Amino acid sequence: MAIRNKFKTILGSIGNTPLMRLEFDVKPTILAKLEMLNPGGSLKDRTALHMVEVAERAGKLKPGGTIVEASSGSQGISLAMVGKVKGYRVIITVPDRTASEKVAVLRAYGAEVYVCPNTDRHDDPRNYHTFAEHLARTIPGAFMPDQYFNKENPRAHYLSTGPEIWAQTEGKITHFVCGAGSCGMISGAGRYLKDQNPVVKVIGVDAATSMYSAKDPKAYAVEGLGIDVISDTFDVTAFDVMVPISDADAFSMTKRLAMDHGLLVGISTGAVMHVALDQAKNLTEDDVMVVIFGDSGRNYLSKIFADEVKNIKHVEAALAHGVVTMPE
Repeated sequence: MAIRNKFKTILGSIGNTPLMRLEFDVKPTILAKLEMLNPGGSLKDRTALHMVEVAERAGKLKPGGTIVEASSGSQGISLAMVGKVKGYRVIITVPDRTASEKVAVLRAYGAEVYVCPNTDRHDDPRNYHTFAEHLARTIPGAFMPDQYFNKENPRAHYLSTGPEIWAQTEGKITHFVCGAGSCGMISGAGRYLKDQNPVVKVIGVDAATSMYSAKDPKAYAVEGLGIDVISDTFDVTAFDVMVPISDADAFSMTKRLAMDHGLLVGISTGAVMHVALDQAKNLTEDDVMVVIFGDSGRNYLSKIFADEVKNIKHVEAALAHGVVTMPE
């Protein structure tokens, strides 16, 4: 039997993720865009592949070159996957708030990882973004996609995520909720949806102590969102409201989604769902809300579910304490 391969490499399976209806006690229809089903495990696969291929076409990244990026994890993981498939050396700098599982995945892909202090200020020379810039300047043949400043970041979502959501909802979407970090998703997909229908309400979710949302910015524990760089990639006309969220609320909802609803999602998704459910209180049965499930909770087991991991039940201990008994 002849078998035809749809994709030449795993990179061909990026995108076209499904929408899933969520069952919550609210009036509007809430649909989750399951970005964790991308091969690299997150929405960042889209931007990683797009930015790398644009750089290749422009001659900024050549065979044998090095990809350097600053990332709290997911963008780095996607670049590590893309880079290894394409044969590049990959170096990723991460803040020390990054979950250990993400660092392990980066290394599993063969990326070199530098863990940097989780600084309060982005211009601190120890900051993960500042250090990545230093590496990109000093390593011959290095290219830094620089998701925070690269306009191809939001363009990737304008060309793929936005059109997918519009088609999958048959143009019936009324509300779009997503996390905002590098702001590629909200600026790209949000702009596309508004270009199709200006009435669509785009709602961003930001870390409460980010440089954008706080008068006195502070380091935060949540990953996958937090606007600490404001550049031309951030389209402030692509969204209607930016809602700040605390670490506590984001972590709490992430645990609730897993333990009460069977949805093992990442911290940014917990943050998005906290805001989405709050917004849904004021909506009607005619509204259709799409939320972004950016990545899986498997990346955060030691960070979010540490207590649950400690409470694993071992049969030997249960037998010794008479909690369970063996059959005769």
